[in-house]
Amino acid sequence: MSVRFARRLVELNHGFPVISFTFDDFPRSALLVGGRILGRYGLAGTYYASLGLMERDAPVGRIFSASDLNRLLAHGHELGCHTFAHCNAWETRPRTFGESIAENRRVLNQIVPGAVFETLSYPIRCPRPQTKRIAAEHFLCCRAGGQTFNIGPTDLNNLRAFFLEKSRDNPALVKDLIARNSRASGWLILATHDIAESPSPFGCAPQFFEDIVRCAIQSGARILPVAKAWGAICGAASRGRCSATKTRLSQQTDYLTSMSPKN
Repeated sequence: MSVRFARRLVELNHGFPVISFTFDDFPRSALLVGGRILGRYGLAGTYYASLGLMERDAPVGRIFSASDLNRLLAHGHELGCHTFAHCNAWETRPRTFGESIAENRRVLNQIVPGAVFETLSYPIRCPRPQTKRIAAEHFLCCRAGGQTFNIGPTDLNNLRAFFLEKSRDNPALVKDLIARNSRASGWLILATHDIAESPSPFGCAPQFFEDIVRCAIQSGARILPVAKAWGAICGAASRGRCSATKTRLSQQTDYLTSMSPKN
């Protein structure tokens, strides 16, 4: 139901492949190990943080510290919102979910004045329709799951992502997806949690992660954090290379047929 309702539809047809690397929960290893791997190739990722989990031990390992936030931003990574309390996007009441978004923003401003969240990753499960509507008021775009890339009619309130840990024993499958994204000129958002020699069930090993990073580079895709990736796609649209921003961004229930030109 969430897939069909409360959509903010755009038509992605931007003419070049894009890949974004994202990390949910922001365990320290995602920055200290995964960030170092990305930095080795001059790349940056998006780290989705729940500030209520800061400096705690979690199933994905030790969660980021306050100093990690400054380090992340100094290295050009994007800091994304994962709600303050790591709210289950389906089980949590939409109003409570919205309050947790606001609290995450408020605490971020206390720790890193001037820093902002531009994008959101829904924690744990897909969102309720009303949760999508609330999130859309705060972010350029919001990311979920789906295990595929984005192309054609795309919901900015529910961007698809591919979780690497689900195929960490089958890198060929991930590489095939990267190749298909390249051929389709799509936007592939790769997601995981920790990057460690002995990863949690929600993360992957450094060797696997670096192998996928190299494959992404070799595919010829533009590799950008989520907010910058959306900016690049919008830039292509403004130059007439795609229709990504030429569709009215409707917050209403729709079935694609309601799409109309932007005023």
